[in-house]
Amino acid sequence: MGIEGKERSKTMDAGAQALSGQLGRTIQRLRKSYNMSLSELADQSGVAKSIISQIERNETNPTLATIWRLSQALDISIDRFLVQSDDEPFVEKSSRNDTPILTSDDGRCRLAIIGWIKTVEWLQWYDFEAQPGGVLESDAHQRGSIECLSVLTGALEVEVAGIIDTAVAGETLRYRCDRPHVIRNRGSEPARATMVCILKAAVME
Repeated sequence: MGIEGKERSKTMDAGAQALSGQLGRTIQRLRKSYNMSLSELADQSGVAKSIISQIERNETNPTLATIWRLSQALDISIDRFLVQSDDEPFVEKSSRNDTPILTSDDGRCRLAIIGWIKTVEWLQWYDFEAQPGGVLESDAHQRGSIECLSVLTGALEVEVAGIIDTAVAGETLRYRCDRPHVIRNRGSEPARATMVCILKAAVME
């Protein structure tokens, strides 16, 4: 192989390494957005825990089959893994099919993850819908975390550490979510809200 061929090979290797690193970071962000452990993702994807860990640390180049299995487990299309460089201008559009959906234990509350996967470690936001009687019970997040629930239609009740308050359309409730908290729809009509969770925020006085 001539010098030109060697340089081309180095360039291709560097590009593959960069793409693999971006892929690893994306998989880790998505996994954390679902609050999934490595073991849980391994169980759901059929990819070994050790392999997923190596991908997230950019220590291996996964096959297309592995990427497909992980994308299915994370409920996202393969092309969204292959994001552009942070330095490039972009307009990113997520289709309804590409938007991950979480459901409460009672099946009456629905959380569409509409936040950017690159911010899930410190900022998350959701489109929240609750049918009448719906209850969403959540465990405590990181210490200092704050949640903001802006009601768009209907009315929603929030309970944190025994304190209960209600917001109707046009109102926002902000509360510490670093302790167990509950959102309820006690009304007779469906309710919808935008939910923003700020992780690692300063503890409120």
